[in-house]
Amino acid sequence: MQNSVVQWLEYTARCFPEKIAFVDNKGSYTWAEVRQKALSIAKQIEVIVPGRKCPVVIYMEKSTDMLLTYLGVAYSGCFYCPIATDMPFVRVEKIINTLQPIMFIATRENSEQIGRGKEIDFCGYVLCFEDITNEMSENFALNNNIQGGGIEAAQFVDRILDTDLLYVLFTSGSTGMPKGVAVTHRSVIDYIDWVTDQFNITEKDSIGNQAPFYFDNSILDIYSSVKTGAELHIISEDLFHQIPQLLQYLADNKISTIFWVPSALSQVAWSKAFETVDLSKTLKRILFCGEVMHNKTLNLWRRHLPNVQYANLYGPTEITDACTYYIVDRPFSDDEPLPIGRPMRNTEILVLDDQDRLVTEPDIVGELCVRGTCLAAGYYNDPERTSQAFIQNPLQKAYEEKIYRTGDLVKYNEYHELIYLSRKDFQIKHLGHRIELGEIETAASTIDGVASCCCLYNPMYDFIVLFLEGKSYTSSEINKKLATLLPRYMLPSLVICLDSLPLNANGKIDRVKLKEKYIN
Repeated sequence: MQNSVVQWLEYTARCFPEKIAFVDNKGSYTWAEVRQKALSIAKQIEVIVPGRKCPVVIYMEKSTDMLLTYLGVAYSGCFYCPIATDMPFVRVEKIINTLQPIMFIATRENSEQIGRGKEIDFCGYVLCFEDITNEMSENFALNNNIQGGGIEAAQFVDRILDTDLLYVLFTSGSTGMPKGVAVTHRSVIDYIDWVTDQFNITEKDSIGNQAPFYFDNSILDIYSSVKTGAELHIISEDLFHQIPQLLQYLADNKISTIFWVPSALSQVAWSKAFETVDLSKTLKRILFCGEVMHNKTLNLWRRHLPNVQYANLYGPTEITDACTYYIVDRPFSDDEPLPIGRPMRNTEILVLDDQDRLVTEPDIVGELCVRGTCLAAGYYNDPERTSQAFIQNPLQKAYEEKIYRTGDLVKYNEYHELIYLSRKDFQIKHLGHRIELGEIETAASTIDGVASCCCLYNPMYDFIVLFLEGKSYTSSEINKKLATLLPRYMLPSLVICLDSLPLNANGKIDRVKLKEKYIN
């Protein structure tokens, strides 16, 4: 029985000790080196907090070293929480107050910011990555016969339960207080087993990572690699602003699999860089998640790379990254919505109406709720918000069975595929009508010259604002085009054309920044 993700690392390091594991712009590690350094980190944590399953904050730039630290914390039986080094210190303070960590692990340079009275006011232990990974001993040498280092590893691995936490990722909260989503080893194992089976990912693959390591999309990249031995490339953020060089990187490094947010794929699609680099013999799978993928963008990819497998994954952080999927298997017009598909293995989707009745018929709107091993353990140190989102299944009262309310509105189409409509809080009442802002975005995305779009609502003045990236249009020009697709009451009151829409750290359209600058 598998109890932890580090059992994957034990197996992979034995099968492929000299194979490249992780690559960034500073270098690479083999699987044997990953295991050795992770065990060294675990040993140092064990010295300070023997046997305690406590939170460890990782305060490092995105790198291969950060991945070693994740795995070292996992070996120790503790759980990790990444904090971005460019995060405002006010937000860092809120996270620390919720998490109450006993230690930080940081690079030597970043550790100078942490301590009593410093930018990050913290009085616990601060471990320097460079120091703890250089203190390796022969006890951690790879040995297929479970001697020496094998015994040391077993002492760590055998005491981890699959219900123990692996990580806590903090997401934004509507109250301004970040929410720490706590996820167990068991949930990650369940998810990655499905991913690698469904997409046939093996040690022969190379994965090109885009997602920040504090963003849940990175879970697929990291642990698919650890499980299978696939080579994981941490692509420099700078390359996503240099599209021809980005595509050349994919070709040069024989990247077979990418799992990116739609905004990143959209930048590539509209850059016309496809004409300069041939990826037809390189890319096998293009997976995406995190926001709506418009078929107008996807159709550009499909025309240039028709033989690639495309898959739309859906899910919030609270269900271990994703819970539904759709393998793109038929043509779509630019103005059609792309399905989010059907439940992943060992997951049940419940579409509930506003009376908590199960929706099964097509075209009836309901809230998407999730049941299964994928559910997070809740919000860390936040029982009130946990009880609001992780509730008793209203369809059965006989025993405790939690479901997660996503707050996302969906419906079934004629194929019984799930169609994402909008967030509940994106649903507005305007001129007496209930409107899904996502529907306006879908329509606007089909207009010629529109590379990306975002729709927001100003409740104070009761008007809809549509932001466009690409060709410059007037409000009347846009509404004339939208009038053929939408009823009059859904037409935006104001259209703002920008050279580019702002993106947040996860690569998604930054709706908060747009709202602060143009709406408030």
